[in-house]
Amino acid sequence: MRAETYTPDKLKSHIEALTDKYPNLLKTNIIGHSSYGQPIWALRVGNGERNIIIHGAHHGREWITSMIVMKMAEEYAEAYKTKEPYHGFEPSILDEVSIWFVPMVNPDGVEIQQNGFSHSLPISSHELLMMNGGSVDFSRWKANGKGIDLNRQYPAGWDELEGSAPFPFYQLYKGREPFEAPEVKALEEFTKEINPQLAVAYHSSGRVVYWYYKTKMENVMRDWKIASSVAETTGYKIDTPVETAMGGGYTDWFISAYERPALTIEVSYEVNETSPPLSVFKEEWLRNRTIGFLLAQEAIHLK
Repeated sequence: MRAETYTPDKLKSHIEALTDKYPNLLKTNIIGHSSYGQPIWALRVGNGERNIIIHGAHHGREWITSMIVMKMAEEYAEAYKTKEPYHGFEPSILDEVSIWFVPMVNPDGVEIQQNGFSHSLPISSHELLMMNGGSVDFSRWKANGKGIDLNRQYPAGWDELEGSAPFPFYQLYKGREPFEAPEVKALEEFTKEINPQLAVAYHSSGRVVYWYYKTKMENVMRDWKIASSVAETTGYKIDTPVETAMGGGYTDWFISAYERPALTIEVSYEVNETSPPLSVFKEEWLRNRTIGFLLAQEAIHLK
């Protein structure tokens, strides 16, 4: 994968190319559509009855995570085809555990962040400018096309969320109610459909692994061990849990609703209100390339 701006159109082309290359190993679904009708894609690698889910780009400016998720899907499909060990992991694990990848949860937000007023969505420049606080710099855009922050749309802790914008905005507006945004509703329904043993949400930035949200005492050590393995593999720091954790995010909801492990993995060194530079992709990929296999292995032992 070349390090260049990864657009929703490039994602579609990439998925089509992988489907052609691995017709018997890769399954693709459109699990829903964005506020402005763009498809939300999911890809499955593996034939296992158990599932895990790995997704990226809940936020517009975090599309580097789509690149990582797609690179993972591509390399795992090749490993599954050749049956060659992948950096210490046996791809036969995918006979027992399937990995579902949802590379770009928020295609509208990605398009706005990358193109600003030159986007192709049916939204007026005036409306977009208002949601961006009057700024013409859209590189900071996190929300979906309607100005809803998708990772503040899940019910766990939604009522208590603080610091939320009071109206549609480029970030932090939690919406009028949980699951209001079609992107989030699609991911909720898909998660219920595949019933994953474990979930990962890729975000940027800061090189940190979040793993705790009001986790039941009997699950704390289980989840901490998994998060520690991920932190050790990536070289990222592991978050110290606090009871005042904010909530509203996908992994907060998954931990609460399923009582299973869920990790938010923040890639890249810290960047302020923009997308990480493409120059960091290679290093972040090398840090994360085995994470899917590592977590598939963990999923075998989860109830």
